[in-house]
Amino acid sequence: MFDELLKNPISVLTQDGDVSYYGTLMSWREADFYLAQLLDTVAWQHDEAVIFGKHIITKRKVAWYGDKPYSYTYSNTTKSALPWTPQLVDLKTQVELTTGEKFNSCLLNLYHDGSEGMAWHSDGETDLKKNGAIASLSFGAARKFSFKHKRTKDIVSITLQHGSLLVMKGTTQANWLHRLPLTKRVQEPRVNLTFRTIVNR
Repeated sequence: MFDELLKNPISVLTQDGDVSYYGTLMSWREADFYLAQLLDTVAWQHDEAVIFGKHIITKRKVAWYGDKPYSYTYSNTTKSALPWTPQLVDLKTQVELTTGEKFNSCLLNLYHDGSEGMAWHSDGETDLKKNGAIASLSFGAARKFSFKHKRTKDIVSITLQHGSLLVMKGTTQANWLHRLPLTKRVQEPRVNLTFRTIVNR
């Protein structure tokens, strides 16, 4: 099952987008190793956003890494990418070999438990390559991840496991929203890496 999913990922959406779930990219022990490394070595900071003119600091923590000190603006705030750590280079290489895609940056999120999540949104920032792939690599607590079609309001959900890989590309961001719902059942942390391609302007 492990090898089969990597070769033939599950197609998550039925229309207007391209989302593939590859299952677990590595063994449980290796995933545990990377989770510990990421929690310890990443330069985590509380996320900030300006919403309706109000400056908000989230409990969730984030970090931004890349080939160059790329600027990335979302939620009306701008971040500058840090140089890759050895662990992030290893993981980027694994993701690129699995997907056949190339990435030059990574936005990381640390959710301390199920009380932290992400509201409905799409990754349509102008800094990103249009219709480019976004590879989402998850470590730690298994969490439900949902998609909602912008027109039909259809909802599709999948559980992202420890060490698993999900890839969104094509017209997914144009036609679908996605979110990480809150849950009282999860008490453990989750680290999510979203490998992206920033376009030089």
